[in-house]
Amino acid sequence: MESSRIAVTGSSGLVGSALVRSLRADGHPVVRLVRRPARSADEVEWDPGRQYVDAAGLAGCDAVVHLAGAGIGDHRWTDAYRREIRDSRVLGTAAVAEAIASLDRPPRVLVSGSAVGYYGDTGDRAVDEDAPPGEGFLPEVCVAWEEAAAPAQEAGVRTAFARTGLVVSREGGAWGRMFPLFRAGLGGRLGDGRQYWSFIALHDEVAALRHILDTESLSGPVNLTAPEPVTNREVTAAMGRVLHRPAVFAVPTPALRLVLGEMASEVLGSQRVLPARLLESGFSFAFPRIDGAVAAALR
Repeated sequence: MESSRIAVTGSSGLVGSALVRSLRADGHPVVRLVRRPARSADEVEWDPGRQYVDAAGLAGCDAVVHLAGAGIGDHRWTDAYRREIRDSRVLGTAAVAEAIASLDRPPRVLVSGSAVGYYGDTGDRAVDEDAPPGEGFLPEVCVAWEEAAAPAQEAGVRTAFARTGLVVSREGGAWGRMFPLFRAGLGGRLGDGRQYWSFIALHDEVAALRHILDTESLSGPVNLTAPEPVTNREVTAAMGRVLHRPAVFAVPTPALRLVLGEMASEVLGSQRVLPARLLESGFSFAFPRIDGAVAAALR
């Protein structure tokens, strides 16, 4: 894109902060949505819980990237935290979409976060964006999350849903917890290790989000995952190779269920998700394989 004013929610998170740095480095003015009164011209107040956005602050924005949401793995899934996971996504997306729709000149594109959790457990079966939603808590959340963007779509805004996989980074997310363990020689497979993990390097995640912003033909679901999903056993082996550490430990399934509760089913579940629409639109991955993605996270 030429220099464009872009609003970003979740700008303090792993992906959001990296995206803001990338956009600003290329000269794009970025407006960050913050959950307090705005203190500068590049901030807009919002409160997703109350479904409030200071819509006037979005005026003049060419694009909105909505990435905010409570962390999936930050807490055990109590009933209260399940509500927080769902509400932070559904109510926040509805607030952003309604604010966009209220503008006399809405932005031309909304890239709204979603997740490969949409597909549920796919086992060994590879799926792309044409696959239906799976069953369970996370698929239900993802369906409601994407449906909440309807006001923006109805206002004629090109809307894409970035269904992101596991982001490979030292800075946070699942991999942020794994790196210290593997560095200490305590890493290992989870359960039997045969479950597929659909990963994406942080560099490619940011590049893919920007590619969606730039590509007029992309709307609806877009999988943000590397083209070669790998099993947890393969992830374990790659971490050991790149970090030059043994990776011989294993966490048995009963222990995971004891520690993680219901969330263990997501850790042990298998998602073999392919980025068909990204590849068809000409996107090129810098780190398509797991060893390269892990090595890139160390640099």
